[in-house]
Amino acid sequence: MPMPRAGKSGAGRRRVMGAGKQLHAGPVTYVVLTVFALVSLAPLVWTAIAASRTAGRLAQTPPPLWFGGNLFTNLQTAWDEAGLGTAMFNSVLVAGTITASTVVFSTLAGFAFAKLRFRFSGLLLLLTIGTMMIPPQLAVVPLYLWMSDFGWSNQLQTVILPSLVTAFGTFFMRQYLVQALPSELIEAARVDGASSLRIVWHVVFPAARPAMAVLGLLTFVFAWNDFLWPIIALNQQNPTVQVALNSLGTGYVPDQAVIMAGALLGTLPLLLAFLLFGKQIVGGIMQGAVKG
Repeated sequence: MPMPRAGKSGAGRRRVMGAGKQLHAGPVTYVVLTVFALVSLAPLVWTAIAASRTAGRLAQTPPPLWFGGNLFTNLQTAWDEAGLGTAMFNSVLVAGTITASTVVFSTLAGFAFAKLRFRFSGLLLLLTIGTMMIPPQLAVVPLYLWMSDFGWSNQLQTVILPSLVTAFGTFFMRQYLVQALPSELIEAARVDGASSLRIVWHVVFPAARPAMAVLGLLTFVFAWNDFLWPIIALNQQNPTVQVALNSLGTGYVPDQAVIMAGALLGTLPLLLAFLLFGKQIVGGIMQGAVKG
């Protein structure tokens, strides 16, 4: 005669039932998040307010705290004076190329350091990390001389080529793949006869997708906002957005309202990129957290 199975205890049932419940934030959490959101949005809101006013009104005390009626006029002035049409196209091309190449090459290099065994791998990783400690200002003069020897002065490839891969991206992807990509999965693919290229495409890239999304966003923001090297390598005839906006601050009395309008135009593509891809990026981060 089969013995009846013992049922779960009350504490066990409560743990099982509690595991499926959704956690709810309290009022203090909402207050803290609201404060942080307002503080984070304050510079962007102030930029929009200043862009909608006149330079004379911005010079008065107290400063304006609400929007005026000159927003579209100032935006048009900034667009025309800085030549932002060409600058926007150049920045999209530069930032997009740098982002794509950095994500792909950093993932490949990170995979090699994380899962492949080759001679001097530890030393090469230390050298890669060590380059992050060198101030980028030290490389400006030799880099400019190098690009001049190629005849690339005032051309976009001068800005793109030095940033095709980064030490930070390589280290970031290496640290992620060490935990997120099991070595047994790679060995199983090799046993099935998969080539190295197929392993990278069908195993490494899917496993690294969450980290690739985060690295892509960080790289795009950095490449879009980069100012030091583009202002040296490019001129106003072939500028990126940051180089073009620099021209708005020239003159005996710069128009602060027009400068703010140009800064607002330069920020809008970043906001648009986050609105379009922010959900996928956050979802990728959560997916990677669950897999980990």
